[in-house]
Amino acid sequence: EVQLVESGGGTVQAGGSLRLSCAAPGFSFDDWHIGWYRQAPGKDRGGVSCIANNDGSTNYADSVKGRFTISKDNAKKTVYLQMNSLKPEDTGVYYCVADHHPCVATMILDRHLRHWGQGTLVTVSS
Repeated sequence: EVQLVESGGGTVQAGGSLRLSCAAPGFSFDDWHIGWYRQAPGKDRGGVSCIANNDGSTNYADSVKGRFTISKDNAKKTVYLQMNSLKPEDTGVYYCVADHHPCVATMILDRHLRHWGQGTLVTVSS
């Protein structure tokens, strides 16, 4: 069974940084595009970022461009989301996702995506 395990969430003040991790032990990492979704309180869930399995190309939501960086370590089967200059509106539960669709599609397919992690909570205080 495919398992995605997120970690790294927590509470941080506005302007601070956090790094989220998505570990995929026993997973054919190279076969999947890996992304991050965010569920903010009272808002629809949306794609935040995605990294392609083949060439490592990346996609970002406009709201996080220039502040968030997605990367992966194939040897560790882990994807990271480095979040800098955090804002209160970045608060939410962050989910790791895996799918075969290209990242452009993975960023918007939401509930149609193949695999989801359990989520990790990020709280940014003002």
